[in-house]
Amino acid sequence: MKCLLTALQCVHFHLTSTLQAIYHLKCYSYCIFQYLHSFHLGEPKKYDPTFKGPIYNSAAHLKHVCVLKMPAWSQGDPRKVIYPTDSRGQFCGQAGTPLETKPLLFYFNIMKCASPMVLLEFQCPTTQMCVEKCPDKFMTLLKAYTNKEDFKYYKNFCKEGLEGLTVTQILSSGLCPAMLTPSKPFTRRCFPALGQKKGGEITVGNNSKFDDGEGNIRDAKDLVAGVKNATVVIEARQVAMKIFEDYTQSWYWILIGLVIAMLISLLFIVLLRFLAGIMVWVMIVMVILVIGYGIFHCSMEYVSLKSEAGSNVTLKDLGFQTDFSVYLHIRQTWLAFIIILAIVEVIIILLLIFLRNRILIAIALIKEASRAIGYVMSALFYPLFTFALLSIVIAYWAVTAVFLSTSNQPIYKVFNETACDHSRKICEPANFSTSSMKAECPDSKCLFAFYGGETVYHKYLIGLQFYNVFLFFWCANFVTALGQMTLAGAFASYYWALVKPDDMPAFPIFSSLGRSLRYHTGSLAFGSLILSIIQIIRVLLEYIDHKLQGTQNKCTKFLLCCLKCCFWCLEKFIKFINRNAYIMVAIYGKNFCTSAKDAFFLLMRNMIRVAVLDKVTDFLLFLGKLLIVGLVGIFAFFFFSGRVKAFENTAPNLHYYWVPILTVVVGSYLIAHGFFSVYAMCVDTLFLCFLEDLERNDGSAERPYLMSDRLLKVLNKKNKPEPAE
Repeated sequence: MKCLLTALQCVHFHLTSTLQAIYHLKCYSYCIFQYLHSFHLGEPKKYDPTFKGPIYNSAAHLKHVCVLKMPAWSQGDPRKVIYPTDSRGQFCGQAGTPLETKPLLFYFNIMKCASPMVLLEFQCPTTQMCVEKCPDKFMTLLKAYTNKEDFKYYKNFCKEGLEGLTVTQILSSGLCPAMLTPSKPFTRRCFPALGQKKGGEITVGNNSKFDDGEGNIRDAKDLVAGVKNATVVIEARQVAMKIFEDYTQSWYWILIGLVIAMLISLLFIVLLRFLAGIMVWVMIVMVILVIGYGIFHCSMEYVSLKSEAGSNVTLKDLGFQTDFSVYLHIRQTWLAFIIILAIVEVIIILLLIFLRNRILIAIALIKEASRAIGYVMSALFYPLFTFALLSIVIAYWAVTAVFLSTSNQPIYKVFNETACDHSRKICEPANFSTSSMKAECPDSKCLFAFYGGETVYHKYLIGLQFYNVFLFFWCANFVTALGQMTLAGAFASYYWALVKPDDMPAFPIFSSLGRSLRYHTGSLAFGSLILSIIQIIRVLLEYIDHKLQGTQNKCTKFLLCCLKCCFWCLEKFIKFINRNAYIMVAIYGKNFCTSAKDAFFLLMRNMIRVAVLDKVTDFLLFLGKLLIVGLVGIFAFFFFSGRVKAFENTAPNLHYYWVPILTVVVGSYLIAHGFFSVYAMCVDTLFLCFLEDLERNDGSAERPYLMSDRLLKVLNKKNKPEPAE
């Protein structure tokens, strides 16, 4: 009851806050509008009888493209990521080498590792060698030496040169491990086959004790540094393996779900083309109903758990659990879902109530966008081209990052059992046996430690990684900008055509793409550069924040928080400016700075229309994406969770049914966003053309409006008929 009262208070607070925000927004909008009008926002566009739409002849803005060859391509070695490395720096399992048939890395004494996480970083102060398979049984060298068959098996995990040596000599020379424990391969490395009994006791090979080969009986938990770390690694590995198994069991059903999302998105776009007004209202009602059903379902789950034992445990008391399905058996989880969905539902309803008059204008703009897309149907498939280019950019960045991260040199260090002044110092394995280090520390070994380097190149490797990330941002933003300008040019040619489609290019998308690549690459590169600089600054701030997590300086934390917030806002603003600047470049063919200034002043001179028309349209398109995600998500939930009897025998058996559900939901949103991004770009382009039309023309016979009759009717505008002769 207390939780319910708290939830109602939260809903009441958010309702009150939303109403106050809407009221103050109307007041502030008027004040800001009057304030900005006191400044010079540029001269309105004048009538130009020669202007017929997008400029086809403009000066190229970029003549030279510089390509910098990353040193990583000559220094890096991806084999360091693909193959594990033994103590001699050799790659296990590499084709064409003597170790081709030995793909797994075996640790002589895993207890010498500082912690289980050290294994994941490939640094462990014990001899490591490549083996064909991991040991599958307990065995000590002392016992195996007395049995011919056992010793033959034991030699698979030893170095060469055992003939004629005693057990003591073998151990002192470090040729064999003192013991073998049952192990399983994980990331191409032999990890102890650790388990856990019901009481939480750590086991290895189903035994809680083992012989360490030196006459001592040890606990299985001694194989890892601390029971807590061991438990975390075990659970994390189990969760990772279960998730991987779930993907292998459900990948084709996930693909089917994504195909359904694509078909629904395409159907929605096609229906918008012919039934824009009806589809918008259907979309609004469906979104409200889908969220309402979500509230109803969560309420039923909340009520059904009332009589179950342990369901009243709070999320705080439960803590973090690797099995996320545990949270679905807690009433507080469903109460949280109810509150979140209720707040979203109320906010959407309130926005629809206050914006009901503006929605009619937005629908007219969407109808106009539907007509434009009807003339440029190839625009619906352009996101596939953008996706292909982005895939190339991501692949290039990933390969370069791998080469950079593997461009270090193998570092060998001295490891010893007894006290030694040269412990952990860098050594050379080729001449270590005759070096002074070996003479002073007879029991020491020169083993591979990690990949690193002391040269200038290696010292500034992190800087090269940031540079690679910067190039990734720049190229990705360039590809996105190219898509925006291409679509803007195609849709602008539709708007300014006096006779549609006779005055339009035969292939608007290809014509606009060629124009963008031939004349406007400089503008695209410059706008992308500005955005990339801001994004790399945000990455640097996150990196600094990560490095300073251990500090307790509140002033530094506050300053970093403020900087991250400011640059986040700046990034959103630059994206908005760039998007409209590319539209103006596509129309007039001017350079980026001039186009950005013209677009900004044009929007500021029509700020009220921007706030109540363009953004309302964006909100309606967002509801469309939300509807598609909701429909596909509900279907995926009932299918994978087995809640519907018709799907019980069809649905795969999964460890975590939320894995495919979450994958389908995220994938559906990306697919819907790809289709609706075409609509959004069309709306933004037509909106800027619409504002230009209002400033250039006055509806007279000499200067008629070029907008459609629907928009003229909604805006209470009309073209005057030509005077009779």
